[in-house]
Amino acid sequence: MNGTERKNIKPGSRVKIVQKPHQRTGQLTEGVVKDLLTSSAIHPRGIKVRLQNGIVGRVQEVLG
Repeated sequence: MNGTERKNIKPGSRVKIVQKPHQRTGQLTEGVVKDLLTSSAIHPRGIKVRLQNGIVGRVQEVLG
């Protein structure tokens, strides 16, 4: 699923995110969403979230 729309992401969702330092390389981190940090319905670079382990990044892919 698409990570640019807030409606696709809920706390507890399994996602792949890109962290700010890894935006150039595109290295993805997988985890479970704790908080949604972007308030708008759509963001072109991905909705910003905090994972349960505290890592913050923009959602690139929503997994199942």
